[in-house]
Amino acid sequence: QVQLVESGGGLVQAGGSLKLSCAASGRTLSSNPVGWFRQAPGKDREFVAAISWSGSSTYYAGSVKGRFTISRDNAKNTVYLQMNSLKPEDTAVYYCAASYEFGVLPFEYDYWGQGTQVTVSS
Repeated sequence: QVQLVESGGGLVQAGGSLKLSCAASGRTLSSNPVGWFRQAPGKDREFVAAISWSGSSTYYAGSVKGRFTISRDNAKNTVYLQMNSLKPEDTAVYYCAASYEFGVLPFEYDYWGQGTQVTVSS
């Protein structure tokens, strides 16, 4: 069993940056693909980005491509999401999740963190 804890959320002005972290405990995360998802009030949880277990493959939602970067440090058992040029529509609770297969749908992920709030003011 792996436990995931997100951190790094907060309030930022439009155009600003935040870096989210997803720290794993319980066992190593180095063999699992990891994804970031977000959920705004009244909306479904949506895919943001994913990274393969080795970090050699990444995939982004069209709405964040070119602005967000997912990365991982397997030695630290941590995955990151660097978010630049933030927009008010990026406001949501951001979740990291671990899977056994590289995917973009929430049901493909087995382990979830509790989420961290990101609020972008205009």
